[in-house]
Amino acid sequence: MKMTSYTCLLNLIVLGICAAVYAFTGFDLIKFMTLGNVILYRSFLGICGVSALYMIYAIFIFKPFKGLK
Repeated sequence: MKMTSYTCLLNLIVLGICAAVYAFTGFDLIKFMTLGNVILYRSFLGICGVSALYMIYAIFIFKPFKGLK
């Protein structure tokens, strides 16, 4: 459970960094990392969407970060 939460959190942090780079510079970092492959690009965005839904679910149901201080 913790490993899944950490993986989803890391995934969302990477998405946030890529979005910030795109917002401030106009350079699409995700497209660069996927080498312009549209299928990989959309797969990454889909995985990020599922990660966000999982994190919302986990925060309310399991409270995975309760013991972290």
